[in-house]
Amino acid sequence: MSAISETIVREFLEASGFLVQQGRKFVAPSRRHDSHIDFFASHPAATESKATLPFELRPGDLKHIRRAVFAVKGWHTETFSPAVMANSPEIFRFAQPAAAKAAEAVFGTEAVFLKILVAPSLPSSKKLRRESVEHLRSKGVDGVVEFPTVLSALIDGVEKNRNYQRSDVLQLIRVLKAHGMLRERQLELFRATRPRAARKPKP
Repeated sequence: MSAISETIVREFLEASGFLVQQGRKFVAPSRRHDSHIDFFASHPAATESKATLPFELRPGDLKHIRRAVFAVKGWHTETFSPAVMANSPEIFRFAQPAAAKAAEAVFGTEAVFLKILVAPSLPSSKKLRRESVEHLRSKGVDGVVEFPTVLSALIDGVEKNRNYQRSDVLQLIRVLKAHGMLRERQLELFRATRPRAARKPKP
């Protein structure tokens, strides 16, 4: 699951204007010293934001980010609640000082960069969502992008009349759109239409 999740996120970042460098091409036998950074991303055309960027990032916010490291957690059956994060300390390794050395090797020692987590979803409850954000901030994370946001942006950007033969992900989205199996601006596949109520016979 991690490979396809990373591929989807990379497509999203490149579509947003980033130049993306993968953190590693191999699976380490021991991840003890792994930075857990999946992507180093630079945005050559980034512009300054007039307002402070939100913690929960939307596609339009990315044009204001010049450099960032991304960690992709494709745990699509998990909600990133405070309890889940408390039991999974590896989530935050990409935002720790040891990982910063890996980023400095790519961006340079003087470069400023953000540490962004791509997570399946945050809790829907306002209280738990707030607690999750506070927990992420306390661990050094600068922002989060939820997977539905990533998928929605990719789906909206694909045109069914174009051939995306250089990207399996975009080509699959295009095929689903062409056959009417993927609704615009939605993430619903093969949604069954609600049956109409039977008409009552006239008396």
